[in-house]
Amino acid sequence: MACHLSRRSRYFMAATLVVVFLVLVLASWAQRSRPDLSPWHTVNLKSEFEAKDARDGFDWDQYLALEDALFRELEEKIVNKSGAHANASWNRYADGGVNNPEGFPTNWNRSYELEASPRLGGALLIHGLTDSPYSLRRAAEILNAQGFHVVGVRLPGHGTIPSALRRAEVEDWRAAVRIACEHLQKVIGHSGELILVGYSNGGALAVDYALASLTDEALRTPDRVILFSPAIGITRAAALARAHHGLSFMPWFSKLAWKGIEPENDPFKYNSFPTDAAYQTHVLTRSVRERLERLEQQGASENFPPVLSFMSLADATVLVEAVVEGLFDRLSKPENELVIFDINRQSKMTDFFRTDPATRLQSLMERSTTPYRITVISNIDETTDALQEWSRPSGDTEGDVTYLDLAWPRGFYSLSHVAVPFPPDDPIYGSHPNPEQLFGVQIGTLEPRGERGLLAVSADQLTRLRSNPFFSYIERRLIETTRPTPDAETPSDSAPADEVVDQG
Repeated sequence: MACHLSRRSRYFMAATLVVVFLVLVLASWAQRSRPDLSPWHTVNLKSEFEAKDARDGFDWDQYLALEDALFRELEEKIVNKSGAHANASWNRYADGGVNNPEGFPTNWNRSYELEASPRLGGALLIHGLTDSPYSLRRAAEILNAQGFHVVGVRLPGHGTIPSALRRAEVEDWRAAVRIACEHLQKVIGHSGELILVGYSNGGALAVDYALASLTDEALRTPDRVILFSPAIGITRAAALARAHHGLSFMPWFSKLAWKGIEPENDPFKYNSFPTDAAYQTHVLTRSVRERLERLEQQGASENFPPVLSFMSLADATVLVEAVVEGLFDRLSKPENELVIFDINRQSKMTDFFRTDPATRLQSLMERSTTPYRITVISNIDETTDALQEWSRPSGDTEGDVTYLDLAWPRGFYSLSHVAVPFPPDDPIYGSHPNPEQLFGVQIGTLEPRGERGLLAVSADQLTRLRSNPFFSYIERRLIETTRPTPDAETPSDSAPADEVVDQG
């Protein structure tokens, strides 16, 4: 019997070694077909902020000073030494290149402030994963025009080189958000309204901070949370992002640390995607969902601030079901609202879809009622590009319809995760860039057509919609949501006129 068990053990060990060998062979083969890593995939920038830097007394000014050092290091280690690695005219790291953001009127990769006078309150804007503060630039301008002192924080690992995201962790992001929010509270004082605005991963961080403020007396609970494509739940593949983590530290398998290795031609967003970053977002979203569930079980969800969220029904990054079930179904304030942009029902493209997103919306619409307002922006019917707003308040069984002065542009079949916060006249991502604000290459106007196999990047990346043709609706809703009530206190007029200040 002992001999038999020993034989089985040997068979098991042999089978395990065979599997490991095959994995190594397949991984090695996969490396050969992937692009070579460039310095921005391998260099370590040592001046990046980490949570351990947030010692007692570490404040926003020190955060900006460290950011200054970081961008000097970026210039020294990457831009000045890029050479042949950045010989393409569009490369964001090319010294003097057309897409190098240091040559733009404002480098929106860096943290910034917009002052307001008179001042109603403050808004902290938190960008998404692989993005930069630029992603919420237009929302910042809208809120600032309404009288909000705006702080746009650059999260650790962002705005510089993709390799920085291999080292950034959730605690670093949380610490940066707290430092920025503490600074904003000092600026606006106790009377002004505090708003948190988050996009994608930044949406999860905004919810994360609001949750922490409910149990930490040192943190002020926001008066309102506004979300764009919030990463409350992401695709299951993110949980497996570190499956090859051990191998990727070996030089031969270094490319396994990257989900995608792409040319870096976007001035405000990384195209290359490290697997470690996806894992950190998984850790963050899992923590947020678990705490929201506990909040509901404790019967304390009414303490969470009002939430207004915008998202596309077609979203390859964020799960609509997770936003509905993990966030909105767990909150009890009737003023909470989820706004969903439907796909273009008139485009006749559903036969080409792998899955029809309509099933997601159908299950939500079939509910007799919801504990929050749900609003859907969709075609009036399948024969027209014209849009309507269907909106059902919390607790109601019927919705109201309002016809909008909006229509789907020709050739558009849906929005996308990345399009929601960008207006169509955005200088970089807009489908119709404002000619008076042009800088860099207008990525949103690209319409690549030609032979397959020629492009160095995937066709999906180039054809993905980068701006929101219905952003005017979002702008109107932001203004309505933040407009002071008639009996509100007179805003402070101590702040100087609107301008960009203290940018890194």
